[in-house]
Amino acid sequence: MHATLLIALYAFLGAGAAGLLGAGTLWMLRRRSLTTSLTVVAAVAVTAMLAGTLAVAQAMFLSAHDLSVVTTVVAMAAVVSLAAALLLGRWVVARSHELALAARSFGDDGDFTAPHGAATAELAALSRELQTTSAKLAESRQRERALETSRRELVAWISHDLRTPLAGLRAMAEALEDGVATDPDRYLKQIRTEVERLNEMVGDLFELSRIHAGSLALSLSRMSVYDLVGDALAGVYPLAREHGVRLVGDGVEPLPVEVDGKEMSRVLGNLLVNAIRRTPADGTVMVAAERLTDGVVLSVTDGCGGIPEEDLPRVFDTGWRGTHARTPPGGAGLGLAIVRGIVEAHQGRATVRNIPGGCRFEVVLPAAAS
Repeated sequence: MHATLLIALYAFLGAGAAGLLGAGTLWMLRRRSLTTSLTVVAAVAVTAMLAGTLAVAQAMFLSAHDLSVVTTVVAMAAVVSLAAALLLGRWVVARSHELALAARSFGDDGDFTAPHGAATAELAALSRELQTTSAKLAESRQRERALETSRRELVAWISHDLRTPLAGLRAMAEALEDGVATDPDRYLKQIRTEVERLNEMVGDLFELSRIHAGSLALSLSRMSVYDLVGDALAGVYPLAREHGVRLVGDGVEPLPVEVDGKEMSRVLGNLLVNAIRRTPADGTVMVAAERLTDGVVLSVTDGCGGIPEEDLPRVFDTGWRGTHARTPPGGAGLGLAIVRGIVEAHQGRATVRNIPGGCRFEVVLPAAAS
């Protein structure tokens, strides 16, 4: 038993010395290829065996003949191990190189395509992660292009919408200044109307810029949906009467929510004005509120005739105004974008879908805590 322990001790010391030497070699070659590292690992394993054997032989536990046999066996194992390490290293490096080439497509607005052929579990997992990242980048690029397109359209529409009233204001001001206005009171009234419309447009732009900048500060308070809807209906009643549209708000339940009253009034006001302007005379705009499992849903239903299916995903985009028939006078396509921004700031969501004869806008808000 004593001799066995001594043999184990000498073998451990010899193998340990070879292992430390191998660890140092790996550290110095850490920036080299995987093939080199695998070769060093295989060489360390064989060298550790040989070093342990030599240490035992030096302690005279092995005869010269036994040492020769063991050394020959270790040498043959070394040849096979190093060859296997080289083959494995070259195969893994080749797969890694193919993966690196495929990943370069990210910088060229391309999609990642995993290289064909077998790979290690780690490389396969990396390929899956790269494919997932590629899909996310493609979606991000698509959103960025859509956002840039909507911004360009918005700038063009805003420029047009500002140029027309400003030209009219300039003409009326010159007429009043030159004293050639036949009805100065009518001119002044028209100037006031145009100024108010421009002020509303500038206010919408300011609100949208706060939303996009993430600086929309909310003052949340507990209130009833019934009161919110009642105030909003009262505010748009004159416009509905002017357009000959009926307002129906009988389906509103007195549900509690925690919202910024001013901002949510703007949301409901934008939805109602949008619905009234797009509903023909003698049509009906209906407002409802009901509890869902995940919150409270407010809905505004109009009689616009529906939105083309291809336009539904763009309804809440900045600058979207739909077809000419659905474009309200002087609209800059900001109202629904503001609705979505405010609702999302409340941790809610805004959606739209077609129904027979019109469309239904829904705003889902988290329910107030009991």
